[in-house]
Amino acid sequence: MAHDHDHDHDHGSELSETQLRVRALETVLAEKGYLDPAALDAIIEAYETKIGPHVGARVIAKAWLDPEFKKALLADATKAIGTLGHISRVGDHLVAIENTPKTHNMVVCTLCSCYPWEMLGLPPVWYKAAPYRSRAVKDPRGVLSDFGVTLPKDMEIRVWDSTAETRFIVVPMRPAGTEGWNEDQLTEIVTRDSMIGTGLPEAKRPA
Repeated sequence: MAHDHDHDHDHGSELSETQLRVRALETVLAEKGYLDPAALDAIIEAYETKIGPHVGARVIAKAWLDPEFKKALLADATKAIGTLGHISRVGDHLVAIENTPKTHNMVVCTLCSCYPWEMLGLPPVWYKAAPYRSRAVKDPRGVLSDFGVTLPKDMEIRVWDSTAETRFIVVPMRPAGTEGWNEDQLTEIVTRDSMIGTGLPEAKRPA
């Protein structure tokens, strides 16, 4: 089958087989009147420009730079983020939880896959998978190790269980060596996983 894919690409197609199937399905649904192409385009544009990890990353960067905003974020994340023009339509309450030198926070949804998608975009496949949902509670340190995150043995790990009403976003610790960076530079090093708690901000300075 791999040879067939290469053959398709030789004829100028830059789309994978999955993308081609999605395009075909979109066309059929639109022709039958089940799908409004304009509405689909609006949804895609929203995920590309208004929704996604870059939104949450900018919130974290602002919290690192602005102590007053950080205080407001930790007190009432929904309200604080609302002052930036972001309105949460999924879940009534967003809670920001701060990592410290003594405590590392990690988010899971043990019942399904509740997730602050307007701040972090679509949830990763592993977040919705049963192994993560069960092991995050039973063996959080082991899960973090699987993600390449090794924490001091005396650091407490707190696991927060999301619900349909309450979602969580982790405020990771600002990496050392980022003094003097502006908001754009800091935003670039905040990863999606660091806001779930399964990763850490990338310490490498953006170009």
